[in-house]
Amino acid sequence: MIQATKVRIAPGRLLIAGQWVDGGKKFDTVNPATGEVLTEIVEACAQDVDHAVGAARKAFEDRGGPWRKMSTSERGRLIWRLADLIENHIDELAELETLDNGKPIFESRYVDMPMVIDVLRYYAGWATKIHGETVNTFETAFTYTLREPVGVVGLIIPWNFPLLLASWKLGPALACGCTVVLKPAEQTPLTTLRLGELAIEAGVPAGVLNIVTGGPETGKAMVRHPGIDKIAFTGSTSVGKEIMRGAAETLKRVTLELGGKSPNIVFADSDIDSAVKGAINGIFYGKGEVCNAGSRLFVENKIQEEFVEKLIGRAKKMQPADPLDPKTRMGAIVSQEQMQTVLGYIEAGKQEGAKLVSGGNRVSVDGGKGYFIEPTIFAGVSNEMRIAQEEIFGPVLATLSFDDPDQVIAQANQNPYGLAAAVWTRDVRKAHAVSRQLKAGTVWINTYGLMDASLPFGGYKQSGFGRELGRHAIAHYTELKTVWLNLG
Repeated sequence: MIQATKVRIAPGRLLIAGQWVDGGKKFDTVNPATGEVLTEIVEACAQDVDHAVGAARKAFEDRGGPWRKMSTSERGRLIWRLADLIENHIDELAELETLDNGKPIFESRYVDMPMVIDVLRYYAGWATKIHGETVNTFETAFTYTLREPVGVVGLIIPWNFPLLLASWKLGPALACGCTVVLKPAEQTPLTTLRLGELAIEAGVPAGVLNIVTGGPETGKAMVRHPGIDKIAFTGSTSVGKEIMRGAAETLKRVTLELGGKSPNIVFADSDIDSAVKGAINGIFYGKGEVCNAGSRLFVENKIQEEFVEKLIGRAKKMQPADPLDPKTRMGAIVSQEQMQTVLGYIEAGKQEGAKLVSGGNRVSVDGGKGYFIEPTIFAGVSNEMRIAQEEIFGPVLATLSFDDPDQVIAQANQNPYGLAAAVWTRDVRKAHAVSRQLKAGTVWINTYGLMDASLPFGGYKQSGFGRELGRHAIAHYTELKTVWLNLG
């Protein structure tokens, strides 16, 4: 039985200049586990976006205002206070995330929310460590560099990790002294709106964080707006290309974390049981709605049959169930539209000749109208098939075979994406040799999907450019200025 929620869900409004404001047009946000409406959300129009940008610009440029007068250490303490408030409300935020996204409460509560807190605390520490350098040029000159905030940044967040990916962008933006216009995905706005309330409680000055909810038109208004200096986007490659085209009109800076079709490579000399567990987590964690999901599994021929049998055994234990049940490990697909997309790819895999060995069906949980799909595994996949080349963004695993390292490296790289990859082997030399040849922003060895706030994350090729997390993100939210003082 699908559990009833314990949290209060108020109608969503826009946060502009420190005030919650209503709007004209509204849309529903839906619980994917039941198909029922959770609440009504404001759809920000171009004028709303303009007001939000104006508030962010005023807060950034007002030299006598609280944001510009705040010292870097005060700014760091403010970000830390926000992290503390999120920690104090961690159960509420986790439940909101699960209600809105459909992911298991176990993931929301014990993976996503703790990392949100960790990321904000990490960047709270960076607020006092953003500095330039002196450069020796001539005896008659004093030359140095400054790192200054880039200005007003527009953050466009996807629906798969709503609050977590917001923190990846918000943390460095605030640490660097930028002001923000943040748009959550229309499917999952609830935790971002609650974040806005907590930011006000933490003491974030009016206009520093503005939240506009809405769909593609709201995002386009942000990209086109001349008052936004930078766009940070996570989402599909097709939308990323649209953003690049739109941003060209104002030459605003852009960082893009886009799609993936990550190869997960298992050699015969690996710890097979660990690799099976890693492969299951790599594709079925987060219902497969993960940009770095290990959706292409390459298994050396010597162990192919044994490996796939073990995969099937584990997958069948991961039956979709109530996302609010702490025991659930497979939740609901985020929306009916996404469910139909995933089911369409499953049909395409069958039509192209791949062998469906597990799952592949929509599931009814508690006789309801939720959007549940079984963990699905295809065997006998060739690298040219759509299910091996295109991002499905769902719980669908394509398994392929190989005979030697050179063959699998060539196949792994034969894809437009380059976000992540993994290598499973006991041979350390082989692990490093293969990792160096894979065109991917992250390579895991004998594990899959681990993240840390201090390590950069981003992609090669059509998986985007720029890096999030770690010190490398700081460069994307700052401008580098050279100062030359003539002493002659």
